[in-house]
Amino acid sequence: MKKEKRTNSHAPEYNMLQNSWYMITLAWTSGEKKVIVLGLLSAILTVSSSLVNLYVVPVILQAVERHVSAPELMLTILGFVLAMMILSASCAYVKENILFGRIAVRTRLVHLLNQKALTTSYPNLDNDVFQKLLAKSGESVQGNDQSTEAVWTTLTDLTADLLGFVICISLFTVIRSRPLLLFVILSTAALSYFIGNRINGYEYRHREESAEYQRHLSYLLSRSKDLSAATDIRIFGLRPWLDDLYQKTVLSYKAFHTKAQNIYIWANIADLVLSFLRNAVAYAYLIALVVRKDISVAQFLLFFNAVGTFAEWVSGILSECNTLYRQSLDISVVREFLDFDEPFRFDEGKPVEAVPDGAYEIRLEHVSFRYPGADSDALSDISLTLHPGEKLAVVGLNGAGKTTLIKLICGLLDPTCGRVLLNGTDIRAFNRRSYYTLFSAVFQTFSLYAGTIAANVAQAETGIDMERVKECVEKAGLRAKVASCPKGYETYLNREVYEDAVLLSGGETQSLMLARALYKNAPFIILDEPTAALDPIAESKLYQKYHEITTSRSSVYISHRLASTRFCDRILLIDHGAICEEGSHDELLRLGGRYAELYEVQSRYYKEGNEENEAE
Repeated sequence: MKKEKRTNSHAPEYNMLQNSWYMITLAWTSGEKKVIVLGLLSAILTVSSSLVNLYVVPVILQAVERHVSAPELMLTILGFVLAMMILSASCAYVKENILFGRIAVRTRLVHLLNQKALTTSYPNLDNDVFQKLLAKSGESVQGNDQSTEAVWTTLTDLTADLLGFVICISLFTVIRSRPLLLFVILSTAALSYFIGNRINGYEYRHREESAEYQRHLSYLLSRSKDLSAATDIRIFGLRPWLDDLYQKTVLSYKAFHTKAQNIYIWANIADLVLSFLRNAVAYAYLIALVVRKDISVAQFLLFFNAVGTFAEWVSGILSECNTLYRQSLDISVVREFLDFDEPFRFDEGKPVEAVPDGAYEIRLEHVSFRYPGADSDALSDISLTLHPGEKLAVVGLNGAGKTTLIKLICGLLDPTCGRVLLNGTDIRAFNRRSYYTLFSAVFQTFSLYAGTIAANVAQAETGIDMERVKECVEKAGLRAKVASCPKGYETYLNREVYEDAVLLSGGETQSLMLARALYKNAPFIILDEPTAALDPIAESKLYQKYHEITTSRSSVYISHRLASTRFCDRILLIDHGAICEEGSHDELLRLGGRYAELYEVQSRYYKEGNEENEAE
């Protein structure tokens, strides 16, 4: 894919105008139009306040020169004071009320990022570019000062500066030789902008390095808080090692940002020098006009303040453009993540109706698969058919390719070569999410979510069919455990969130996974060695329970313990990514090949182990 070929120095996909329009469109479609309206109002109020401050002294001085009456002079002063008070209060009110809308827009982006991460094609989860974009885009939506929210302040300030710039240009039309003055101000400002623009792009050009540090920190923090790692950390004394790794990563990340900030300083220095030259020329020119009596004293004060205000607005435009450029780089990363290529079809694919007892046939035709960057195929030229209602076992040593085969059947991966067919149709033509509804799967790694037992079985917080939950828990042999819990099915799991959560044993967790698979009631049952942590006898009993409960369903059982899958209709022995033997348990034993050899070795091992335990 195109995105996988990028380097640290590639240009962003979207420019400032595109990203600014994207944020405006997002606010509009998210129902937060007030962010746009109040932003424009804030800009107008800011400019109005600056103009009042600009005119207050010249107008009062001109009134004094005209020898107006004291009441008229006091009324003029009072009018300016009231105007400044009203404008200041209005600005404060608008800025306070616009905050909530800006947070809502950023929250909408958080939702979109989470949705992308949770629903993206499975191969993207192993894509390094995707993961780096996820880390960087996640950083860009973490707080009020991040680009996805701070950009509104930048756009508002830039709008105010542009309005003020236009007003000042019209004000200078009364000055002779104004093109020279404007040329000096604008040329120095433009040079300052281009220097700053180049320097300020440093962090974006090295964003992948930054994302790498963030991933390391996130991993170390998550492992330090992971309850499953608590025993290893204490028994092996891993805390000093983890602390050392964390501190080294923090120091490296800090050094990266220090280097970036040192580079940004040069942009500020260049802007300071050029601003000094610009103001010196402008002030000298105005003083010359006063000496030649081309302007009055009141006009001098007006233009003197106008030049300073104009310079501030020009500097503000350039500064906000630089800031907007940097924020646009972050927003561009967010959009690149949201627009990341999806290798699978989703909404545009054909729908699949998952009928629990439906007749579905899955066929693999000369399927090979190679992981990105690998030197050889994980699976090579696999052809097999999973018939409706068939119990299929896939066995073999660790690393043989069993899990890869299951991921291909489930549609989590697409073959490098060959086809996977559902009832004769290539699964790449289907809506992949719809295709997933055909499978109830329990993999080697699974998650207990921070929720109730009922929610973990149903995989939902609302619309739970409690009668079905109870039925599935009963079939899974977990009813007694649930009954012993203080709140029954409303008992919480996962102590990382709930202090009163219950901890399940390994066997109880496996039974909960069985209940979860039964609740989904899908046509295919997939077990990818979820019982690896159990002893052989416990594993065999659990597989038998799955077999008894799912008699009418097509099932695929994976195990490296051959005795656990003896009940299956057909057994495939995978070795070095290929099917080397196929048949029933008895047929393979009579064949006297690799399966029989491994079965004999494992039987002897377990028998010797039992004898040793009895002797003790």
